[in-house]
Amino acid sequence: MLGPVLLVSMDGSILFLAMPTITHALAPTADQALWILDVYGFAVGSLLIAFGNLGDRFGRLKLLTVGVIVFGVGSVGAAFSPSPDWLVGSRALMGLGGATLLPSALAVLSELFGNPRQRSQAIGIFAATFATGFAVGPVVGGLLLARFPWGSVFLVNLPVVLIFLAVAPFVLRETRATRPGTVDLRSIVLSAGGLLAAVYAIKELAAHGPSWSVAGSGVVGVLALAWFVLRQRQLEHPLVDVRLFGERVFTVAIITGVLSLFAWSAAAYLTGIYLQSVLGLPVLAAALLALPGAAVLTTTCIMTPRVTERIGGRSALVLCHFSMAAGLALLLATTITGGIGWFVASTVVAGVGYGISFALVADTAVAAVPSSRAGSAGAIAETSNEIGNALGIALLGSAAALIFRLAGPDVAPTLDETLDLGLAAGVVDQAKAAFLTGMHVAVSIAALLCTGLGLLALRWIPKPGRRRAS
Repeated sequence: MLGPVLLVSMDGSILFLAMPTITHALAPTADQALWILDVYGFAVGSLLIAFGNLGDRFGRLKLLTVGVIVFGVGSVGAAFSPSPDWLVGSRALMGLGGATLLPSALAVLSELFGNPRQRSQAIGIFAATFATGFAVGPVVGGLLLARFPWGSVFLVNLPVVLIFLAVAPFVLRETRATRPGTVDLRSIVLSAGGLLAAVYAIKELAAHGPSWSVAGSGVVGVLALAWFVLRQRQLEHPLVDVRLFGERVFTVAIITGVLSLFAWSAAAYLTGIYLQSVLGLPVLAAALLALPGAAVLTTTCIMTPRVTERIGGRSALVLCHFSMAAGLALLLATTITGGIGWFVASTVVAGVGYGISFALVADTAVAAVPSSRAGSAGAIAETSNEIGNALGIALLGSAAALIFRLAGPDVAPTLDETLDLGLAAGVVDQAKAAFLTGMHVAVSIAALLCTGLGLLALRWIPKPGRRRAS
């Protein structure tokens, strides 16, 4: 069961280092390249809640199996895409399959382990697998591109897909909610459509500035989500139990889920360009430098449940936020002539915070609800990660690009395009410095947000044994 989870998370980051090769092969426009990178996360994030509920109602193993098949078909389509639009569509199909996998897998896992301690440890392993996928995605992409064509970054999914389909019917049992109620299709449409419209508006605003289409999409998204929330309060069997957000620890944990991937995805994407285009490292060397941070992140995920038992959820959340902020701040020491040591140190320190976030958010979400709502609760946690992942690149990546356009030599819209022109050394240095400034601005924003949420957790979440004021 952990195999598909690893693939879903890995495909959220595997293109960070593969995009230059794909761009050379398919020649997408700037907008198409952005959609190739982002549409997977948008699709997963927009549909997780809906599919988590459907798994609760109709059977989680059944939905998990269908999701694996859809994910495999999308992977084949992506690997042999003849055009950028075909690749965008295939990535969207992969996102559709991925949205069925994560909440169903988490819910099945919670059913397999009835003991709270064992369940917490199992969810920690689940979270570690999910986090490892994100962390090693660029590494796997670099290893494959060093030997095989670009389609291999998608075909690598097929062995795991086939093994799961062959083994799952014999080792996993079907689970579903004991009182499923009825399926509210209107809520499913409102949640998926509202999230997609709102995220699309934010991405387009960050990338291209305001327009009537962006404003219209944003208004539709906000109104749909507001209607969705109001409707959940009226339903006997809501798609999302919005009352969960009345618990402060749960709310801060979900915000942490958004912010951790918001910061991680932007930092991973921008530092990938920094290592290759500014420092001139080969793609494989750049990918391997991320391994220490990935190891720390994975280990922290596994250890977090035990650490939380000793120090409490409040202290764990605070440590998470300040670790991420400190790690991101270390990137401010990088220069156009050196910074490998600072990069590795950054991934190691921030990896502690990311690991705590990935483990704690999922455990908090599932532990806060009955097992019959585990799929929906898990979907909220995973949605926070996927939305954060998509927004990190869209917003912080666009902020860095804007700084480059303002401070760069103004001969091309991106650093890589500027370097390809074969300009004088002084112009190249100016372009690299402009990119580095944009990266520093982006990670500074992320570090400040992490610090702010850490202070909020200190002030908002009561200490153990202290009763919260009514």
